[in-house]
Amino acid sequence: MIEQQVPSELRLIPVDKIEVLNPRERNSKVFEEIVANIQAVGLKKPITVTPRIHDGEEKFLLVCGEGRLKAFKELGESEIPAIVISVSDEDAFIMSLVENMARRRYHPLETFSGIVNLRDKGYDKHAIAAKTGLSVERVQGILALLERGEERLLAAVEKGKIPMSVALTIVASGNSDKVIQGALQDAYESGELRGKQLFEAKKIMEYRKLQGRALPNAKREKDLTSSSLVRTYQKEVQRQQLMVKKAEVAQQRLLFVIGALRELLIDENFSNLLRAEGLGTLPTYLAERVWPTGVTT
Repeated sequence: MIEQQVPSELRLIPVDKIEVLNPRERNSKVFEEIVANIQAVGLKKPITVTPRIHDGEEKFLLVCGEGRLKAFKELGESEIPAIVISVSDEDAFIMSLVENMARRRYHPLETFSGIVNLRDKGYDKHAIAAKTGLSVERVQGILALLERGEERLLAAVEKGKIPMSVALTIVASGNSDKVIQGALQDAYESGELRGKQLFEAKKIMEYRKLQGRALPNAKREKDLTSSSLVRTYQKEVQRQQLMVKKAEVAQQRLLFVIGALRELLIDENFSNLLRAEGLGTLPTYLAERVWPTGVTT
């Protein structure tokens, strides 16, 4: 774990000089509660930032307190109380990650993405375990499930519905129903799955089989590939072709209306009837098309 006993000072920091290091999605209702609470009683706990110099100007990376920072922005505040500490970029990221992992409402997949980020930065499972406070086996299991896109299993593990060992056995089973049922039965007999947990685990397996490994509505970064660009281009072409067809239909209908009006207005009896009803003139838009020379009846 990162040692948090580092020199610090409390300062008022301009909110527009703070960059969010590890952004996350939050529940809108929870955010509204944060805003209302700060508006009513003020900020109870300062945010934490670390200073950086960019182009000769002092700016700050947010270590923790994203919700409070967004609430201050929402309330139109220009400055926010902050504890300023001096740590490296990596230590700031890890501190932010650990802070988020401690929050019960934090989406587990976002936390796990942070673990993947640490691995991508060059940390092995032992270093990640030491920095996050997780066991090496836990880190290894999380990475294994994430690499295979097993979001549904991973969420079940984190909620305590199935043990990590069972989840990894299921992944290694090659989707064999026989192996999966055997793994669940072994876990039940060994006491890892107790009582209703077995039925809950079977339900998760059914969802995984029918709806896939990924969780619905999970936030993901989409890769920009040549095929995705082609699909986007094709969709745009189809959209514009549809617009052209609609425009052609509208134009044909307008020409029909103009032609019909022109024929009707030539009829003196029809024109007299319109005048008698107070409809002796046409809207300018139609008149300019019925009588291009500007002649009106």
